[in-house]
Amino acid sequence: MTAPEVPAGPTAAEPWWRGAAIYQIYPRSFQDSDGDGVGDLAGITRRLDHVASLGVDAIWISPFFTSPMRDFGYDVSDYCGVDPIFGTLADFDALVATAHGHGLKVLIDQVYAHTSDQHPWFAESRASHGNARADWYVWADPKADGTPPNNWQSVFGGPAWTWDARRRQYYMHSFLKEQPQLNLHNRAVQDALLDVARFWLDQGVDGFRLDALNHSMHDPLLRDNPPAPDNGRVRTRPFDYQLKVHSQSQPGVVQFIERLRAVCDEYGAIHTVAEVGGDDAEAERKAYTAGTHRLDSAYGFDFLYAPELTAQFVADTMKGWREGESWPSWAFENHDAPRAVSRWCAAQDMARFARMKMALLMALRGNVILYQGEELGLEQDDIPFELLQDPEAIANWPLTLSRDGARTPMPWRNEPLGGFTTGTPWRPLSQANLARAVAQEEADARSLLHLTRQLLAMRNAHPAMRYGHFAKCCADGALLSFEREAGGQHMRCLFNLGTEPVEVPPSLRGGETIFSVNGATPQTLPAYGALYLLG
Repeated sequence: MTAPEVPAGPTAAEPWWRGAAIYQIYPRSFQDSDGDGVGDLAGITRRLDHVASLGVDAIWISPFFTSPMRDFGYDVSDYCGVDPIFGTLADFDALVATAHGHGLKVLIDQVYAHTSDQHPWFAESRASHGNARADWYVWADPKADGTPPNNWQSVFGGPAWTWDARRRQYYMHSFLKEQPQLNLHNRAVQDALLDVARFWLDQGVDGFRLDALNHSMHDPLLRDNPPAPDNGRVRTRPFDYQLKVHSQSQPGVVQFIERLRAVCDEYGAIHTVAEVGGDDAEAERKAYTAGTHRLDSAYGFDFLYAPELTAQFVADTMKGWREGESWPSWAFENHDAPRAVSRWCAAQDMARFARMKMALLMALRGNVILYQGEELGLEQDDIPFELLQDPEAIANWPLTLSRDGARTPMPWRNEPLGGFTTGTPWRPLSQANLARAVAQEEADARSLLHLTRQLLAMRNAHPAMRYGHFAKCCADGALLSFEREAGGQHMRCLFNLGTEPVEVPPSLRGGETIFSVNGATPQTLPAYGALYLLG
């Protein structure tokens, strides 16, 4: 199908990141360059030609900083160091240079809510009550009976407090006990984190993904959280039984965001996107991105943790993001969530579903984030309990599709080690995903890999799809429809999220067919069919 001649990518009036497609790389599992079974920065550099070939605008690299790896890099012990397992700072510089040579922007994670308990800041803080960093973390005295100061619970299970004999106080941790909570109410802590941001900006990065940002401040009065009402969903953690109104999501986060934005603005076209989850995530994402003096975008777990994908759910999720200054980002998969094809469809429907899912993601208003291997349709790998390494999965087994199963190595070739390593891979590769290896899909013109490239090219070629308005969203059973518009260009997007054919109402049939997925026509959408109509 031939599309009309229109400008490619954002216009001069639009920043590069508006409507961008961002490819997430989990460095441990992308490509190993030295045979130790763990992916590294040099491996990423080696595979950037594949990423660039997709037509994405940027890469986001999950943490590669110095870390004891209790939470696989999200427990940072040196914010400005590269962990030896991933390489050196010189390797990172080479990666940035190569990415820029491919026309790719580089975003990296920043973890500001907590550090590792091996960080020098924490070592000093726990040493005494009177040292220079004594209040850089969240410390509190026990209750009279020796129990923790309040009822706050950790995301990974158990109290959000651990006793420290050195200070004879409890310290707070929203996640693992090896991840003590930074006290961002302290201006000196904010200054230190802003210096970290400057360090990486000086290294040439083009922006940041801000991890668990709404966890970065607590209620100084340490008030108990109230109980959460039962919403009918299975609750596997004590954390799920509370409304986190005091342990996170404090108003002061916005002021820190404004300080961070001011630093980023010193460096020009830097993109900032926050990860925001929780009980009131949508309101927080909007607050964090309001105006031009806060963050550019934010994303949450709307789709990442959704047990099913229905037309009504998509319509309801998109309802609050149609217009205004807030610009969302959307991800169907990432390193913290099970693969979408394993959550949302039957095994026999995975191939068709993955094609429709990709078409839907590319049509949503906002930025899109692709997780490595999503362009291949990778499924969730089944990791037996005895091989689990993910602390969250171990704590909540068996009521979880573990994060380990979404973090298995990228399959580059259909062979035992997948072209990922010459050693023993840190996680096993499944036969099902090896059959979806890059080389296999490159050789098949009908593969999801080729479809992903076509969809990204289409999105980049049509301003209505990349950064246009979002309107007339309607869910009618399994049929989802909405329109995108920019500069007089109108695109109608139709999706069948069910396993039975759906007849398209006559009122939705007009326009030129620009893209059809799974045999969709203006009259009928077969199971998991998708259609874009121009005009």
